[in-house]
Amino acid sequence: MSIFKHILSIILLPTVMTVVVPAAILYRTGTANVGWSLPAPLNLAPSSCGIVLIVLGLTLVAGTIFLFATVGRGTLAPWAPPERLVVRGIYRHVRNPMISGVLFILCGEALLIGSISLLGWFGTFFLINLIYIPLLEEPGLEERFGQSYRVYKRNVPRWIPRIKPWDAPGAASS
Repeated sequence: MSIFKHILSIILLPTVMTVVVPAAILYRTGTANVGWSLPAPLNLAPSSCGIVLIVLGLTLVAGTIFLFATVGRGTLAPWAPPERLVVRGIYRHVRNPMISGVLFILCGEALLIGSISLLGWFGTFFLINLIYIPLLEEPGLEERFGQSYRVYKRNVPRWIPRIKPWDAPGAASS
């Protein structure tokens, strides 16, 4: 898999969702209220929480991109998907850490910048994925990976991480 395909998928997917769309929303609405008009020192709380969420989200996104490239031998993009089912690292706890990472980033941006409009984008993005993942993505994964994905799906939750990592039958865990 070429580095160009990885970079292109990162630019076109998480970067557009977490940078381009929020920038366009802020440009169009002009809704920024850092500190949410709270009195000092309470005005530091939303920004601090926002930074923590953004760092957590970036960590998840970077980790999933790495696992897709090294274990799955593909990208996060639908036009160059992983060739192998990834059931390592964070994927042993939750099935959609990439989307969770993007959601953490979006929520963090809204808190950091103080924008109700960005909270609306966070909600819209979440709603789109609530519909898209079970209706389109998961059936496609079942078709591509068969029984191994169905077993994984039964054992690892879509959104809320399981505490104890799941060990795939016959797979070395990491």
